[in-house]
Amino acid sequence: MGAIRQCSRSACRQSAVATLTYVYADSTAVLGPLATYAEPHCYDLCEQHAGSLTVPRGWEVLRLAMPSQPPQPGPDDLLALADAVREAASRPASPVPGQRAAHSALEAPAATEGTRRGHLRILREPS
Repeated sequence: MGAIRQCSRSACRQSAVATLTYVYADSTAVLGPLATYAEPHCYDLCEQHAGSLTVPRGWEVLRLAMPSQPPQPGPDDLLALADAVREAASRPASPVPGQRAAHSALEAPAATEGTRRGHLRILREPS
């Protein structure tokens, strides 16, 4: 779970409990429970600002039912998380699609002492 989100109102440092979304086509503001993740065009509001919400004249406010307390993870959630961790730990490391594969150490090209390539110079270690 991520960090606790704060109220979107300026200078308010309270934790958010509700999400406000505007439906411009219907002139409606929808205020409901805190969204699972932050959306760029939604506003997270604390309890005080959610309760004192006002909208422009002619707009409608649709208030969805708010839970009395935030949902706590249940035993099924915790068991699913533990199973996922066990499964991930038992799998051999394999490349993930879209992720680079591990490369072996790069070796210097076989060239003579002080060979110049572009603006760089390759120097061999004395053996």
